[in-house]
Amino acid sequence: MFRQISVIGAGGWGTALAVLLAESGRPVRLWAHQAAAADQLRVERVNADYLPGVPLPENIEITNDLAAAAEADLLTVVVPSRAFREVSRRLAESGVKEDAVLVSCTKGIEFGTGYLMTQVLEDCLPGRRLAVLSGPNLAAEIARKVPAAGVVGCREAALLPSLQELFSFLAYRTYTSEDVEGIQLGGALKNIFAIAAGASDGLGMGDNAKAALVTRALAEMMRLGVALGGRRETFAGLSGIGDLMVTCFSKHSRNRGFGERLGRGETPEAIQASMKMVAEGVPTAHSALQCAQRLGVEAPITAEVHAVLNEGKSPRAALGALLDRPPKPEADTA
Repeated sequence: MFRQISVIGAGGWGTALAVLLAESGRPVRLWAHQAAAADQLRVERVNADYLPGVPLPENIEITNDLAAAAEADLLTVVVPSRAFREVSRRLAESGVKEDAVLVSCTKGIEFGTGYLMTQVLEDCLPGRRLAVLSGPNLAAEIARKVPAAGVVGCREAALLPSLQELFSFLAYRTYTSEDVEGIQLGGALKNIFAIAAGASDGLGMGDNAKAALVTRALAEMMRLGVALGGRRETFAGLSGIGDLMVTCFSKHSRNRGFGERLGRGETPEAIQASMKMVAEGVPTAHSALQCAQRLGVEAPITAEVHAVLNEGKSPRAALGALLDRPPKPEADTA
């Protein structure tokens, strides 16, 4: 069904997906934003900056030509959320096929509109078939065939078996869902909470504190996620609690690492300046708080992470604010 596949974005996850998709023997085009990066990948056949040690199969064609990448039957879009609309707009101008399937693999919420990434795609490329892929998916492990699982979502139930087959790999088990909104919201919101979990590590708060924080983060994810259109049960799955756990606890998690450095006293600006890859929780905290305020949903962890990132609040003061909240029943949905 998908004779030609393109991966839009040559970061760690984009490169890992290209490697896995190439195993089917299909031709895969991997699009890199920077011409110099594309040239380097083409010559060295390894992404030393984002996925070192993983060779690129010969059936992966590296390109910096978005029009060439847009010719595919299936396009996985794996660019930072801040660049997602611009790249989607350029894809539309490049002439994506009317019957192409576009799969968003980016975890974020657009600031200002509150749009999920599939909504941005729909805005820029109306009428195309859209899907999402998410879950506890650390690129470095998946590219090296460490067992993992994820969920592919699409509103067209008839398309799900083909997508499930395409995204099922040797050590990667793929489940399906029609809850496109819930899958994306779990993947976006967990990055905010991973920053909080990392800050807890940096402050030396211990395992009990972190477990409590992550548990209440799941409650907040469900509360805000349902208000934004997701199904409650989705957040108890791979794209919800699964992704939340790995991002809050893994040493490979960019967002957890970002938070740990905050807890140790570094500024958000200094941390961002030192990172090659994007910590998506940083822009998503702003977008998610805006959504929560618009909907009247209580989101205390998101609010405190936003205050640390954007208002100069110290992580220790943010933790104190969370501890000082009025007592309530655990099952309270507010």
